[in-house]
Amino acid sequence: MITVKEMSDFEKFALVQDNIIFYISFVSDFIRQNLGEEAEMDLRKLWEQGEQSIPDNASDHRKYEIAYQNWIWMATSNFKFIDQRLGAHGLILYELEEAKALNKKNRTPALAVLGLIRAISPEYAFRRTSKQFAYQLQWLTPYNISEMTGDRLVVDIPQCKILEYPDTEDVCLIACQKIYPRWAAGQFMVNMAFERQNHHCTCTITPL
Repeated sequence: MITVKEMSDFEKFALVQDNIIFYISFVSDFIRQNLGEEAEMDLRKLWEQGEQSIPDNASDHRKYEIAYQNWIWMATSNFKFIDQRLGAHGLILYELEEAKALNKKNRTPALAVLGLIRAISPEYAFRRTSKQFAYQLQWLTPYNISEMTGDRLVVDIPQCKILEYPDTEDVCLIACQKIYPRWAAGQFMVNMAFERQNHHCTCTITPL
């Protein structure tokens, strides 16, 4: 089994919080633009119904777990709300717009350098991307790396953390299997393919 540097609970907590802030900004704008300010307020009230406060004196692990549950609540609420108010067309539009927003959010000088490296050595660039993906994935769910080469990364997720929560099918099917691959293709020039059986999932990443 291939090992990667272990991410601390503090960093996991910070990354979940960063994704919550992203939702607050992006999803609010999306709903306001497509449904108006009253609908945006309705969604914000829905978020508040499931939000749990995070004690300042809690351990980093506890802070991460509470923040993760808040993020899950927001994600499931978003998909239900959009489906109810905008239907299937709205979900497709959301998928496209979130992928664009993720590209914009994650645009950094390091990414530009990676693009230059890719032009010179695609294999080296893919290895760097694989290591980055393998490290960052730790905030999302426990996993094992079964293969990491110059043209293939295979991530085995025995029990997806997302699917341990109720009503998270849309998070899996839309966010993980549609939005994230679209974002990864546009920003990192890689293909993400998923094979899922119940709560077990295998994600294979290859260069485009």
